Amino acid sequence: MADGVNISRERNVVSIAHEDYGSLVTPDWFNPDAWGTAAEPVSSGGRGGAWFVETADLSAVLRRYLRGGLVAKLLKSAYLYLGEKRVRSFSEFRLLLKLHNDGFPVPKPIAACYQKTAVACYQSAILVERLRDTEPLADRVGHLSLGQWRSLGITLRRFHDAGICHADLNCFNVLVREDGFYLIDFDKGEIKEKPKQDASWKTANLARLHRSLSRLNWRQAGAGDLESRWAALEEGYKEGFDGGGIKGHNDCQGNAG
Repeated sequence: MADGVNISRERNVVSIAHEDYGSLVTPDWFNPDAWGTAAEPVSSGGRGGAWFVETADLSAVLRRYLRGGLVAKLLKSAYLYLGEKRVRSFSEFRLLLKLHNDGFPVPKPIAACYQKTAVACYQSAILVERLRDTEPLADRVGHLSLGQWRSLGITLRRFHDAGICHADLNCFNVLVREDGFYLIDFDKGEIKEKPKQDASWKTANLARLHRSLSRLNWRQAGAGDLESRWAALEEGYKEGFDGGGIKGHNDCQGNAG
């Protein structure tokens, strides 16, 4: 065991697990069929490949890593193997572990795995704590007050001030609960060292969220208009900071801080 995690190599599956779960994790934990009726597909957001797992001892979300875009037609779940340190599920697990230990509103990581499927390819999956009594922001826009939108801006600013870049900040990866907001799905996320206050990746990160919100049917949701809600989010985000607008920029790319 190292860094508070357990690493196991069993049946050609390499897994990493939070110390709280120790040797309990087996390759079957990453197979939804092995859970039987305890595994239920997640229907909201994403590309599929995710399940809620509910047992007497475990409340989790199991997610397989799937490709998007045209490449998914050829290699839906296969990724180029460039060494264990660069396996996507392991990278996300370790990032979530640090963020959770540092008190950020993210799910606790339970375990992650990968399995080489060819000389140069692998498939992977991750299990994280299920955040009970939450709903995606996309499903809650008609129920949030301006004060809550402002609180969301404050939460996002907290992540950015710590250099935490979420690679896919959209309205399905923000969860709402009575006690606040949580970010999920940190695949390809990273912590940037010494982030500048006006770093372009922060602007692009939030612009991505704005674009995802703009695709929702606000009239049908009875949510009023996006711009007034976004203005409240910006107000919270800019608290103590005199910055410019955050719309109309390219997505977060690269490692520049």
